[in-house]
Amino acid sequence: MNTLIIGATGGIGAATARALAAQGDTLTLSGRNEATLGALAAELGAAHHVADVGYESHVRALLDGLEPLDTLIYAAGAALPEPLKDADPGHVRAVWNANYFGALWVLKHGLGRLNPGARVYLIGAKPELVTARGFSQYAASKAALARAAEIARLETRGTDITLVLPPAVDTALWAQVGRVPRGAVTPDVVAQAIAADRAGPAQTELIL
Repeated sequence: MNTLIIGATGGIGAATARALAAQGDTLTLSGRNEATLGALAAELGAAHHVADVGYESHVRALLDGLEPLDTLIYAAGAALPEPLKDADPGHVRAVWNANYFGALWVLKHGLGRLNPGARVYLIGAKPELVTARGFSQYAASKAALARAAEIARLETRGTDITLVLPPAVDTALWAQVGRVPRGAVTPDVVAQAIAADRAGPAQTELIL
């Protein structure tokens, strides 16, 4: 399968890249950290392209250079928690670019580049896990992503777009908070769930 993973340098993205490489996928990996991205691509024998999903032009250029896709995974994300009264404009833009606008540009430019029967996976968030002090922008951007995915399904009938809803995942994102929640799963759990899901019937939500 021809697969693109955006946000491949994060915990979930890297784990998913390894899981799908083990299944024999032809991978293209994208992220912002060139050194980390290049090392992962070399490890897996994958192509790689540095892109900042906050810029539509970066996303369009990335997708313009690819053959039609069988799997498209959007695993970019940011939290940067802070109270609303202290909301920093730069932090707010970074969170929304990673969690929502990047996915929007990927859907805009990627849905027309899918093979028949292709799968799209977007990493979402369970509302009950992010309804917490400091998480206003993270929660709002993930809620917006869920609604955008719902409308995208209506506008592109026959396109399989799955919102992945894991429990808390032990990734570097929690370093921004200070501690990993009790009971958090490893990124490999999410990666294996996505890898297994592709073999079954498409679903709108993949709840772990």
